[in-house]
Amino acid sequence: MPEQVVPPAQPNVPQPAGFQPSTGVPEAGPPAPEPAPKSGRKKVLGIVGAIVVFLVIAGLKFGLGTVLGGTDETADAKAGDCIAELPATIGDEMEAVDGGKVVDCASAEARYKVVGRAEDQTEAQAESGEACDQFFQENEEYYIFSNITPGKTGYLLCLTDNS
Repeated sequence: MPEQVVPPAQPNVPQPAGFQPSTGVPEAGPPAPEPAPKSGRKKVLGIVGAIVVFLVIAGLKFGLGTVLGGTDETADAKAGDCIAELPATIGDEMEAVDGGKVVDCASAEARYKVVGRAEDQTEAQAESGEACDQFFQENEEYYIFSNITPGKTGYLLCLTDNS
């Protein structure tokens, strides 16, 4: 702000009635308007943005399924348990599927029977399926369900049709 200089009062100059010399201090006028509060929309967007950032970071650190509440319903499956229908896969190639869950073997949902389980398997071991060979009979149609985090180990479920 530029400096202001107030000229000295001149005692011999007639002043109009009610005149007061300037003191260099601005006169009090109407109060300055207060800054407008943040709109509700901006607050909501800020909160949603913070949640999204948290979910992305947590998803990268812990895996997206865990963050969004996904659970491994087959984690405790053992020989004799049954698994509900899984999405169809074609051929001998491994495919990612979601939704495996243990169900009562007498229920209409029971599509596969767990005939064996192999722990501490790598992705390569899961792909070969050799850990399940001992549980399958010759000429029997079989399936291998695995839950292995990339770069770590997990388990295989050796499955046959529940018939």
